[in-house]
Amino acid sequence: MTELAIIGSDIQEVIGTAIAINILSNGVIPLWAGVLITAVDTFTFLFLENYGIRKLEAFFCSLISIMAITFLVEYIISKPDQFQVFKGCVIPYVTRSNVSEAVGILGAVIMPHNIYLHSALVQSRDIQRKDKRQVRIANKYFAIESGIALFISFIINLLVVSVFAVGFIGIADIGLSTAATYLQEKYGKIAKYVWAIGLLAAGQCSTMTGTYSGQFVMEGFLRLKIRPWKRLLLTRLTAIVPAIVVAILSNTHLDALDQWLNVLQSVQLPFAILPVLYFTSREEVMGKEFKNHWLNNIFVRFLSLVIIGINIYLIITFATQISTAWWMIFILCFGFFFYFAFIIYLSLGKTQAQVVSSKIRSIFNRETAGYQAFDSETVIQ
Repeated sequence: MTELAIIGSDIQEVIGTAIAINILSNGVIPLWAGVLITAVDTFTFLFLENYGIRKLEAFFCSLISIMAITFLVEYIISKPDQFQVFKGCVIPYVTRSNVSEAVGILGAVIMPHNIYLHSALVQSRDIQRKDKRQVRIANKYFAIESGIALFISFIINLLVVSVFAVGFIGIADIGLSTAATYLQEKYGKIAKYVWAIGLLAAGQCSTMTGTYSGQFVMEGFLRLKIRPWKRLLLTRLTAIVPAIVVAILSNTHLDALDQWLNVLQSVQLPFAILPVLYFTSREEVMGKEFKNHWLNNIFVRFLSLVIIGINIYLIITFATQISTAWWMIFILCFGFFFYFAFIIYLSLGKTQAQVVSSKIRSIFNRETAGYQAFDSETVIQ
């Protein structure tokens, strides 16, 4: 399920970057060629890993800085009402006609695979885990680090949403492929190219994020270690096929594909949230002191249910826009039955880790009897 989410996200990144290349080249490079360029350009950036993780982190920071600066320029050009922006931050609201757009933003921002990425980054830190004081200190700084990252993400999204809100009131067909044209008509050529630069930086940053989250997912679930460039090649080949087909056949369907990929992310979200909640609430995993407090646990579970509920609304909204016939209702009911059954199984079922570990122990005891020495490969086999 997580691999599907990563592939879906990668398709979005390929399309977004191809659109940015098309805009910056004044249409000289068509979308299908931009897709092909995007398929290979990230390999260049991955070579930075050979010069150390700090260099790679610095490159990430530079891309995020470019995003923040370009979208801030767009914000300044569009001149939204500052009081309304502040009011919307303090008292969030949405009109009835814009509910599906608001839900779509939520589905696009909360990426399921990023939950695994952040968890893996935390676990990769060198900490004296047997020293509770060291763990408490680490948790403190992890919270600060996550808070800063989320705040920056909030600011970037605030800038983009504000520009779109003030610039495109009453325009229904706004998307990645049409935003640049409308920006040029309303604010001039500078707004168009600044938007394209920010879109290009966002696509590259998201691509590398997806690559490394996929790396951690494969290592965690499958115990399969694979070099990032091989991992990127695998996902890019999978993502590039639908992207280039749509780019060649019809440019008008790119935004529709992007919206349906947001639905895909929404469907995958419970399968990322529920395991995190389950394991962080287990005393045998986290320890008595560091497991979720029962009050915090209730709040987080409630918040997760709200997010899952909102995303289900998004799925139903998109499906009923296609058709309200009996067959569509039947497909929805049939799909949701198995969907919720799987979610309930994840929430209440027997811990699969215990089942697998017990099987491994039984095989291990049977196969290695009489051997004095063995390595990890023997155990995995």
